[in-house]
This record gives sequence, structure tokens and C-alpha cells, in this order.
Amino acid sequence: MSATTGGRQGEAMAQAMAQDGTQALRGPVGPWRGAGPLALSGIGVVCFCVALALAWMAADTLLLIFAGILLGVFLDGLTRGLGYVLPIGRGFRLTLASLALAAAVAGFAGLGGATIAQQGRDLGQTVSAQAGTVKDWLSQRGIDVPFPGDAGEAGKTPDADRKDAGKGGLGGFASSLLKNSGSLISDATSFLGPAATVVLGLFNALGNVAVIAFLGLAFAADPRSYRDGLLRFVPPRRRPRGAAVLDGAGETLRHWLFGQLLTMTAIFLCTWAGLSFLGIGGALILGLQAGLLAFVPTIGPLVAGVVILLASLGSGLNGVLGALGVYLAVQCLESYGLTPFIQKRALDIPPATIFAGQLLLGVIFGLWGIALALPLMAVIKVLLEQVYVEDTLGEPADG
Repeated sequence: MSATTGGRQGEAMAQAMAQDGTQALRGPVGPWRGAGPLALSGIGVVCFCVALALAWMAADTLLLIFAGILLGVFLDGLTRGLGYVLPIGRGFRLTLASLALAAAVAGFAGLGGATIAQQGRDLGQTVSAQAGTVKDWLSQRGIDVPFPGDAGEAGKTPDADRKDAGKGGLGGFASSLLKNSGSLISDATSFLGPAATVVLGLFNALGNVAVIAFLGLAFAADPRSYRDGLLRFVPPRRRPRGAAVLDGAGETLRHWLFGQLLTMTAIFLCTWAGLSFLGIGGALILGLQAGLLAFVPTIGPLVAGVVILLASLGSGLNGVLGALGVYLAVQCLESYGLTPFIQKRALDIPPATIFAGQLLLGVIFGLWGIALALPLMAVIKVLLEQVYVEDTLGEPADG
């Protein structure tokens, strides 16, 4: 009896040892069967962090490129629209669209440039004077409000100089040249004096405009080649879906751009007409700045309203109340009439989400991030809906 029991115990021990050996050969239990996938995941996380850091360091340049893409999308939309009325080649239609846009800008600058420049100078003096009056009124009541121009050049620190030299675009290149003691341009600043700042600002503005115009024309001339180039980085079986996502993002940007252009034009005309009717000085430039700042939602209209109210202080209480009424009427028209009707098809993002996105992009990317927050959020929305919600979760985007 004892021999039988000992034999069974030996067989059980042999089976247990065999199972342990098989388990050892199979490797560890769990989702990570070996160090290879874990190492690849770690490398992927490091590469993502490095790419994010590089994107943050070159944020100005990347957003300048994105502005060129927006111009290219706009020119592409004009070219597509001309295709419905002019049965000619795409190259000719793009040339006509570009020349028409350039002629419109040049005509507006030629016909109203002198008036806009004069009203701009007057508006700057008026706003500065009225801002000083408001500051004095607040100071008399124990409220000290610092204004941007109070610190001047005295408040500029070496860190600010390094930040200016490190910014992207042609302005950063020019700034580095002007601040480099070994360059010829740096030697020329001793003769230019304060004019060097003006030259740098002019070079920065014209250089950025030239870069945006070149990129816009290049993207609009052959958008399919750039789309196909991006799709080469997508696995072949996923390329049709990738093409659909890129086309959806382009269509969203086109609808948003043309809708935003109509909204900005309506705000400009309504503000100009209302302030001219009230007899507020500089009505044209006030309407123009209100229309341009409408490109930046939430923050832009607030800035435009402050400028309008400061400019109307010289017209007395009736002028201030009238200007405030015009501003509120235009904002109501935009919020409850133009934007829901025009932008319903293009973009549907809650206002709080837009404002939070502007704050986040403004902190990370500065002024460029605030100005381009809405088109960036439109592209991100399309990517999240089509790539994550539809493809990953398997749910409809509208649900």
C-alpha cells in the first residue's frame, strides 16, 4: 500500500516538474511576452516627446507654414469655384484667382490707403490719450493699472532679447543678425539708430507675408501631390481612409475660411456704417479693425470693442453709448445670425471649448497660436472624429 502511494506521489511530482518546465519555456504570463515590445513602446514615447519638444521650439515657423496652408486652401477654393463658370484649365483658373485677389488688395490699399493711414494715426493718438485719461481716473481712486507702454525699453530684459532672437520666421533671422556683433547688419545699426527697430519690424512683416504667399501659391498649384506625399507614410491598406481624412480636413477648412470671410466683411460694413452714422471719428479704421479681429473668436471682438469705446470717449457720453450700442448690435448679429447660419456646415465647436483652446494654444505658441486657434481646432476635430471616434471606437461621429 505504501509503495503504491509513493509511486503516485512520484508521478505527481514528475508531472508538476514537467508543467513548471513547460511554463518556463513559454515565458512570462501577461501582455508583455518579452522585453522587445516594452522597449519599442519606450522608444516610441521618447520619440514622441522629442518631436513635441522640437515642435514647441519651432512653433512660430510651423504656424507660419500652417498660415501658408490656409492661404493655399483659400486659393484652391477660389479655383474650384471658378471651375463651375469657366471651363478652362486649373492653372489658368488659379492665375485668375490669384490676380483677382492681388488686384482687390491693391485696389483697396490704393483707394483707401491714405484714409486708412490717416485714420490709423489719429486713432492711435486718440486711444493713447483716452487710455491715459482712464488710467489717471483710476489712479485717483487708488487703482494702479499698468499699461503696456509704461515699461518701454527700460523694462526689456536680456531674456526677452534671447526670446526675440529665437523666434521663428524671417523676423527671428533678422533679429539674430541685428543682435550679432560680428555681422555687417549689426554694424549698420550704429548708423540707423532707432530706425533699426522699424527696419526689423518691416522686414519681419514683409518677409512673413512673402513666405505665406509663396507657400499658398505652391500648395494651391498642385495640392494632390502634397496629399499623396503625406499618404506615402500611411500603410497601403489604410491609404484610402487616410485620403478621406485629409480630404475631409481640407473641405472643413475651405467652408470655414469662406464663411469667416463673409462674417468679417459683414462686421466691417456694419461697424463702419453704424459709427459713421453716429459721427464717430475714424469710423473706417474702426470698422476695419473690428472685421479683421473677428478672425480671432472670443478674444478678437473684445479687443475691437475696447478700441471702439476708447475712440468714442472724445465724442462724449452720447457717443460712447451709441458706439456701445453699435458694438453690441454687431456682436448679436454675428453670434445669433451670421455664425450659426454660415458656419453651421463647417464647424460646430462649443464656445467654451474654443476659448479654452485659445488659452492653451496662446500659452504654448503665443500670438500665432491665438490667431490660428480656430482652424487648428477644426483640423483636430476632423482627425478625432474620423480617426478615433469612427475608426477606433466604431461609433458615428455625429453621435
